Amino acid sequence: MIKWFPRWAYLLLCIVVIGAIAGGCQDGNFLTPPVQTIGATLNSTAADGEPRYSYDGRYLVFSSDRNAQRGIFLYDVQQRRLVDLPGLNQPNILQEQPDISADGRYIVYISEEFGKPDVFVYDRQTMESKRITENILVEVRHPTISGNGRFIAFESNRSGQWDIEIYDRGAKVDLSLPIDRSQPSDTNAPSPTPPQ
Repeated sequence: MIKWFPRWAYLLLCIVVIGAIAGGCQDGNFLTPPVQTIGATLNSTAADGEPRYSYDGRYLVFSSDRNAQRGIFLYDVQQRRLVDLPGLNQPNILQEQPDISADGRYIVYISEEFGKPDVFVYDRQTMESKRITENILVEVRHPTISGNGRFIAFESNRSGQWDIEIYDRGAKVDLSLPIDRSQPSDTNAPSPTPPQ
Protein backbone atom coordinates (compact mmCIF):
# COMPACT_ATOMS: atom_id res chain seq x y z
CA MET A 1 0.00 0.00 0.00
CA ILE A 2 1.21 3.53 -0.78
CA LYS A 3 2.28 5.37 2.40
CA TRP A 4 0.61 8.70 1.57
CA PHE A 5 -2.75 6.98 0.76
CA PRO A 6 -4.81 6.65 4.00
CA ARG A 7 -5.84 3.12 4.87
CA TRP A 8 -9.55 4.04 5.16
CA ALA A 9 -9.52 5.58 1.64
CA TYR A 10 -7.85 2.46 0.26
CA LEU A 11 -10.52 0.23 1.86
CA LEU A 12 -13.31 2.47 0.59
CA LEU A 13 -11.86 2.35 -2.93
CA CYS A 14 -11.70 -1.46 -2.76
CA ILE A 15 -15.35 -1.67 -1.65
CA VAL A 16 -16.49 0.64 -4.47
CA VAL A 17 -14.50 -1.25 -7.11
CA ILE A 18 -15.71 -4.66 -5.90
CA GLY A 19 -19.31 -3.39 -5.71
CA ALA A 20 -19.14 -2.02 -9.25
CA ILE A 21 -17.74 -5.28 -10.58
CA ALA A 22 -20.22 -7.48 -8.69
CA GLY A 23 -23.39 -5.43 -9.06
CA GLY A 24 -22.71 -2.89 -11.75
CA CYS A 25 -24.10 0.59 -11.68
CA GLN A 26 -27.83 0.51 -11.16
CA ASP A 27 -30.10 3.15 -12.68
CA GLY A 28 -33.61 3.48 -11.27
CA ASN A 29 -35.07 3.70 -14.81
CA PHE A 30 -34.11 0.18 -15.88
CA LEU A 31 -36.84 -2.47 -15.72
CA THR A 32 -34.60 -5.28 -16.93
CA PRO A 33 -35.10 -8.47 -14.94
CA PRO A 34 -31.97 -10.38 -13.96
CA VAL A 35 -30.62 -13.20 -16.09
CA GLN A 36 -32.14 -16.54 -15.11
CA THR A 37 -31.07 -20.01 -16.07
CA ILE A 38 -34.62 -21.42 -16.23
CA GLY A 39 -35.41 -19.55 -19.47
CA ALA A 40 -38.83 -18.28 -18.34
CA THR A 41 -37.97 -14.59 -18.36
CA LEU A 42 -36.66 -11.88 -20.65
CA ASN A 43 -32.94 -12.54 -20.37
CA SER A 44 -31.31 -15.95 -20.26
CA THR A 45 -27.76 -17.25 -20.26
CA ALA A 46 -28.04 -17.60 -24.07
CA ALA A 47 -27.73 -14.75 -26.58
CA ASP A 48 -30.94 -12.66 -26.60
CA GLY A 49 -31.42 -9.88 -29.16
CA GLU A 50 -33.39 -8.12 -31.90
CA PRO A 51 -36.03 -6.63 -29.53
CA ARG A 52 -39.15 -4.90 -30.89
CA TYR A 53 -41.98 -3.37 -28.85
CA SER A 54 -45.71 -3.43 -29.59
CA TYR A 55 -47.33 0.02 -29.97
CA ASP A 56 -48.26 0.47 -26.31
CA GLY A 57 -45.16 -1.21 -24.92
CA ARG A 58 -47.11 -4.13 -23.47
CA TYR A 59 -45.25 -6.77 -25.49
CA LEU A 60 -41.62 -7.18 -26.47
CA VAL A 61 -40.77 -9.70 -29.18
CA PHE A 62 -37.16 -10.85 -29.53
CA SER A 63 -34.97 -13.67 -30.78
CA SER A 64 -32.88 -15.89 -28.56
CA ASP A 65 -30.49 -18.82 -28.72
CA ARG A 66 -32.09 -20.47 -25.69
CA ASN A 67 -33.32 -24.04 -26.20
CA ALA A 68 -30.10 -24.68 -28.21
CA GLN A 69 -31.42 -22.95 -31.35
CA ARG A 70 -32.37 -19.45 -32.54
CA GLY A 71 -36.08 -18.86 -31.93
CA ILE A 72 -38.71 -16.15 -31.42
CA PHE A 73 -39.98 -15.24 -27.94
CA LEU A 74 -42.64 -12.85 -26.67
CA TYR A 75 -42.33 -11.12 -23.31
CA ASP A 76 -45.34 -9.56 -21.56
CA VAL A 77 -43.85 -6.48 -19.91
CA GLN A 78 -46.85 -5.93 -17.59
CA GLN A 79 -46.98 -9.54 -16.38
CA ARG A 80 -43.17 -9.91 -16.49
CA ARG A 81 -43.30 -13.32 -18.11
CA LEU A 82 -42.87 -15.06 -21.45
CA VAL A 83 -46.00 -15.68 -23.54
CA ASP A 84 -46.41 -19.05 -25.25
CA LEU A 85 -46.27 -18.99 -29.07
CA PRO A 86 -47.59 -22.47 -30.03
CA GLY A 87 -46.54 -23.56 -33.51
CA LEU A 88 -44.16 -20.66 -34.20
CA ASN A 89 -40.75 -22.12 -33.32
CA GLN A 90 -40.00 -25.29 -35.25
CA PRO A 91 -37.39 -27.79 -33.98
CA ASN A 92 -33.96 -27.60 -35.64
CA ILE A 93 -35.01 -24.58 -37.77
CA LEU A 94 -33.69 -21.04 -37.47
CA GLN A 95 -36.26 -18.33 -36.63
CA GLU A 96 -35.05 -14.73 -36.19
CA GLN A 97 -35.50 -10.99 -36.97
CA PRO A 98 -38.98 -10.58 -35.42
CA ASP A 99 -41.29 -7.57 -35.43
CA ILE A 100 -44.74 -7.14 -33.86
CA SER A 101 -48.00 -5.38 -34.75
CA ALA A 102 -49.56 -2.62 -32.65
CA ASP A 103 -51.59 -4.78 -30.25
CA GLY A 104 -49.24 -7.77 -30.37
CA ARG A 105 -51.54 -10.03 -32.40
CA TYR A 106 -49.21 -10.50 -35.39
CA ILE A 107 -45.51 -11.35 -35.36
CA VAL A 108 -43.48 -11.23 -38.56
CA TYR A 109 -40.12 -13.03 -38.71
CA ILE A 110 -37.56 -14.85 -40.83
CA SER A 111 -37.50 -18.65 -40.84
CA GLU A 112 -35.48 -21.18 -42.81
CA GLU A 113 -38.20 -23.82 -42.57
CA PHE A 114 -38.09 -24.46 -46.33
CA GLY A 115 -34.30 -24.41 -46.74
CA LYS A 116 -33.91 -20.69 -47.41
CA PRO A 117 -34.75 -17.52 -45.48
CA ASP A 118 -38.46 -16.69 -45.88
CA VAL A 119 -40.75 -14.10 -44.31
CA PHE A 120 -43.54 -15.52 -42.17
CA VAL A 121 -46.38 -13.86 -40.30
CA TYR A 122 -47.69 -15.53 -37.13
CA ASP A 123 -51.22 -14.86 -35.84
CA ARG A 124 -51.41 -15.25 -32.05
CA GLN A 125 -55.20 -15.73 -32.16
CA THR A 126 -55.21 -18.61 -34.66
CA MET A 127 -51.72 -19.83 -33.61
CA GLU A 128 -50.78 -20.25 -37.27
CA SER A 129 -47.86 -19.05 -39.38
CA LYS A 130 -48.10 -18.15 -43.05
CA ARG A 131 -45.15 -17.91 -45.42
CA ILE A 132 -45.49 -14.81 -47.60
CA THR A 133 -42.30 -15.13 -49.70
CA GLU A 134 -42.75 -18.61 -51.18
CA ASN A 135 -42.56 -17.13 -54.72
CA ILE A 136 -39.39 -15.14 -54.03
CA LEU A 137 -36.43 -17.41 -54.73
CA VAL A 138 -33.72 -15.03 -53.52
CA GLU A 139 -32.64 -13.95 -50.04
CA VAL A 140 -34.93 -11.90 -47.82
CA ARG A 141 -34.21 -10.23 -44.49
CA HIS A 142 -35.30 -7.65 -41.88
CA PRO A 143 -39.10 -7.86 -42.05
CA THR A 144 -41.30 -5.26 -40.35
CA ILE A 145 -45.07 -5.14 -39.99
CA SER A 146 -47.36 -2.12 -40.01
CA GLY A 147 -49.11 -1.32 -36.76
CA ASN A 148 -52.45 -2.56 -38.10
CA GLY A 149 -50.92 -5.84 -39.33
CA ARG A 150 -51.93 -5.39 -42.98
CA PHE A 151 -48.60 -4.43 -44.58
CA ILE A 152 -45.24 -6.17 -44.31
CA ALA A 153 -42.02 -4.65 -45.61
CA PHE A 154 -38.73 -6.51 -45.94
CA GLU A 155 -35.49 -6.48 -47.90
CA SER A 156 -34.84 -8.77 -50.86
CA ASN A 157 -31.98 -9.03 -53.35
CA ARG A 158 -34.26 -9.90 -56.27
CA SER A 159 -32.65 -7.23 -58.50
CA GLY A 160 -29.08 -8.12 -57.56
CA GLN A 161 -28.96 -5.50 -54.81
CA TRP A 162 -30.86 -5.12 -51.56
CA ASP A 163 -34.23 -3.43 -52.19
CA ILE A 164 -37.34 -2.85 -50.08
CA GLU A 165 -40.42 -4.97 -50.86
CA ILE A 166 -43.91 -4.25 -49.51
CA TYR A 167 -46.47 -7.02 -49.15
CA ASP A 168 -50.20 -6.22 -48.73
CA ARG A 169 -52.04 -8.93 -46.79
CA GLY A 170 -55.32 -7.57 -48.19
CA ALA A 171 -58.29 -5.50 -47.09
CA LYS A 172 -59.99 -8.49 -45.45
CA VAL A 173 -57.22 -9.17 -42.92
CA ASP A 174 -58.28 -8.75 -39.30
CA LEU A 175 -56.62 -5.52 -38.26
CA SER A 176 -54.36 -5.24 -35.25
CA LEU A 177 -55.16 -1.86 -33.73
CA PRO A 178 -53.83 -0.33 -30.53
CA ILE A 179 -56.31 -0.08 -27.72
CA ASP A 180 -56.61 3.49 -26.43
CA ARG A 181 -57.17 2.92 -22.73
CA SER A 182 -57.29 6.66 -22.02
CA GLN A 183 -60.55 7.20 -23.94
CA PRO A 184 -63.97 5.82 -22.95
CA SER A 185 -65.18 3.22 -25.41
CA ASP A 186 -67.81 4.40 -27.90
CA THR A 187 -69.71 1.48 -29.39
CA ASN A 188 -71.25 3.76 -32.05
CA ALA A 189 -67.90 5.02 -33.36
CA PRO A 190 -67.06 3.97 -36.94
CA SER A 191 -64.30 1.45 -37.49
CA PRO A 192 -61.00 2.91 -38.68
CA THR A 193 -60.22 2.34 -42.34
CA PRO A 194 -56.86 0.91 -43.41
CA PRO A 195 -54.41 3.11 -45.38
CA GLN A 196 -54.71 2.90 -49.15
